Amino acid sequence: MQDFLSRMKTALTGGADTPLVLLGNFEVEDQWAEGEAGLPRTGFRSSAAVVNRMDEFAVLLAGAGDHVVLKAAPDEAYLAHLDELGVALPRVLTVADNDPEQTVTRDALADPALLATLGELAGRGAMLSPHGTSVLEEKLAQRSGLPLASPPAALCKAVNSKIYSRRVADDAGLRQVAGWTADTLAELESAVEEARSLLTFGRRVVVKDAFGVSGKGIAVIENGERLDRLHGMIRRRAAKSGDDRVSLLIEEWVDKRADLNYQFTVARDGSVHFDFVKEAITEGGVHKGHRIPAGLDEWQTGEVEKSARVLGERLAADGFHGVVGVDAMVDPDGRLYPVIEINARNNMSTYQVRLQETFIADGQVALARQYPLRLSRRLPYERLRRVLDGLLLAGPGGSGLLVNNFATVNAGARKERGGSFDGRLYGLLLADNQDRLTVLDTEIAGRLAAETEGSAR
Repeated sequence: MQDFLSRMKTALTGGADTPLVLLGNFEVEDQWAEGEAGLPRTGFRSSAAVVNRMDEFAVLLAGAGDHVVLKAAPDEAYLAHLDELGVALPRVLTVADNDPEQTVTRDALADPALLATLGELAGRGAMLSPHGTSVLEEKLAQRSGLPLASPPAALCKAVNSKIYSRRVADDAGLRQVAGWTADTLAELESAVEEARSLLTFGRRVVVKDAFGVSGKGIAVIENGERLDRLHGMIRRRAAKSGDDRVSLLIEEWVDKRADLNYQFTVARDGSVHFDFVKEAITEGGVHKGHRIPAGLDEWQTGEVEKSARVLGERLAADGFHGVVGVDAMVDPDGRLYPVIEINARNNMSTYQVRLQETFIADGQVALARQYPLRLSRRLPYERLRRVLDGLLLAGPGGSGLLVNNFATVNAGARKERGGSFDGRLYGLLLADNQDRLTVLDTEIAGRLAAETEGSAR
């Protein structure tokens, strides 16, 4: 059986040996949301510096014959450790000017020398494979001459709308929570009235942007008064702009026992391959990690796989090819809701697959995890390795943490000013059983907390 990278390349390009240039343009949804009337936004915007350095995830998805465009070179000690573990690494290309508040795509577009290098790679048969494709990645492909491995930006945007997800699931007869989509103010008026009836009976509803991501563009509503206030704000905005279009949906808020994420790959010939299902760890709608395996029973797993096949066939019919992740959930009674939303792009879980194939032995369990950090000075990888001595993975089949993104640790640091900053350490934690996994996770979190406190002194 093909490994995941070969299968992904075949789906994207038609050939397993096509060299890819990977681009980790995370939260591409921000670009897809341009010009869309979603939920009213506040003027406050937190720093994007850490999110933009999630681009380093692409290093461990690419193979030895591939290339990765990054905002800055990875820590040399981190690369050396990966080499010790036997991880085949791609060639890393870096932008000339890393603006922390800009995506890697925007930085690449402003770098003539990098564009020329990408053009040379095109001459060797390489193709551009973004995390997700918006007009910016399309522009990068056009200006560099490097062909896109993905479908066009307009199609990628269309199939990534939460409105598309809901309508496709309706057409396929897949179980969904009660809900309504709205492309216009009139449709929103109708949806609000339907939602009000749920609120009357003490239920909650959630209003979502069609292109919200990571807990943004979502409002949980518990009473009619708040629903009316939100509705009024949207109507006033429309009256001011003279445009009655909206991109919203309203759904009943349903209690859950587990969040799920499953992935399948749609090839250019329309064939669909089910990749995996994992339990997703979320807090307030924000992704925090995965548990592997998902802990589903045989029936639930079968239903997930059938849903993947149905959705994949629909996406193929609509012209999409590539990686697709779907968020799903299990309610407290064990009922599966197989489509919360479709993400027709790479997902966090996508970047874990090559590591799973290499390092997880049969019968092992794993936890994909992020550890929040608060630092007053940069933390080099050599220092982190000493802090976590005895807790880092030593090789395939072992127990311990394998760091799969180190750039996000120091992304919030600024040369021009002191003071503390926030960072995140991402890793895949492996063990022979759940109890050992919990012990390791607790010990790692404790040592990192002690290091954080020491940094503050």
